[in-house]
Amino acid sequence: MRISFTKMHGLGNDFVVIDGREGGVPAMTAPAAAALANRTTGIGCDQLILLEPSEAADFRMRIFNQDGGEVEACGNASRAVALLHGAPASVETDGGVIALEPVLGGARVDMGQPRFGWEDIPLAYAMDTLNMPVGWGVLENSAAVNVGNPHVVFFVENVDAVALDQLGPEIEHDPLFPQRINVNVASVEGRDAIRLRVWERGVGLTRACGTGACATAVAAMRRGLVDREVAVTLPGGSLMIAWSEDDRIVMTGPATTSFTGTFEWNDYAGDAAS
Repeated sequence: MRISFTKMHGLGNDFVVIDGREGGVPAMTAPAAAALANRTTGIGCDQLILLEPSEAADFRMRIFNQDGGEVEACGNASRAVALLHGAPASVETDGGVIALEPVLGGARVDMGQPRFGWEDIPLAYAMDTLNMPVGWGVLENSAAVNVGNPHVVFFVENVDAVALDQLGPEIEHDPLFPQRINVNVASVEGRDAIRLRVWERGVGLTRACGTGACATAVAAMRRGLVDREVAVTLPGGSLMIAWSEDDRIVMTGPATTSFTGTFEWNDYAGDAAS
């Protein structure tokens, strides 16, 4: 069985998008997703995105990280899906229903309301999530935010001086985070500007992370470091993040279609079974 896909990216965070809304796509498994995402033997991507029918929204978006693990939300992928869909839509994700619409040069996504309770992140035990009394090496005094998926945010003088390739996996797998965690290191450069690097759960260092930009902006806003609308610049480019008075996070930024193609499902289902 040959399956069609669209290769897309948002600020260099890249996706293989499979549109199964009309059926005809076999059930996705973690091994098959990891095989497709493999950059040497598969199509290659940070996340595999599967679109399906939904009873709760216009359609459903499922997100599989590079390691095959299914996760709740992906901001950059949401913008890519908005571009692919071509019209405003409500989308069911495991992190909740979001609203997206294409705009000139990209898309705008209403990511919903952030959550701050320690049990919402979740953490292994109760603590203040705005000023967490824990640290890993040079990284301390973090904030935790769930924006559909879990993030921990560290504010530092210079994001490039942090060995995130070493500290990222240590923090991601710390027992404090029973569902693992996305790790963000950020420098505030003004009331309207943040620089950010992200270690993404199940992926590693990434050129861009939309939910990381949302979580970091909201954490900075809660601490009074920035205004309610801020540009977040990652290695792949910039996103505009606004936190509205009605508690909604709105992300605006670019998305791009790279190419389209097909693959033979049994090639990857075979890898999954091995």
